[in-house]
Amino acid sequence: NQEKSLSDGFRLTTNNRMELLAVIVALENLKTNQYPVTVYSDSKYVVDAVEKRWVFNWNKKGFVGKKNKDLWMRYLLLHDKFNPKFVWVKGHAGHYYNERCDQLAVLASEKKDLQIDTWFEEQKSSDTLF
Repeated sequence: NQEKSLSDGFRLTTNNRMELLAVIVALENLKTNQYPVTVYSDSKYVVDAVEKRWVFNWNKKGFVGKKNKDLWMRYLLLHDKFNPKFVWVKGHAGHYYNERCDQLAVLASEKKDLQIDTWFEEQKSSDTLF
């Protein structure tokens, strides 16, 4: 019977990183792992990576050639604790919580003091060197 909304924004990042980070932060804010967890997301990137078990193969291969290693490693620690099930929902299709998440994301992106996605910005700047 409780609901908690979390929202924040970053100045330079990608949609995939933010969708994955949303899952991570939500799991990190759970106070117990005694209940089953289902994550609903419109991100095929996140849902398929877990449900089709791609992320576990990426991990075995050291994430060679894969993006967002820092976040996936952080997620994997939580996966072991919560073993969440993922359900894909179509975005902007009237799903109440999906629409709510979109509203929170837009509000967060409009903040003046956006956080720095340090790992992403460092990777991006090193990519431009080559």
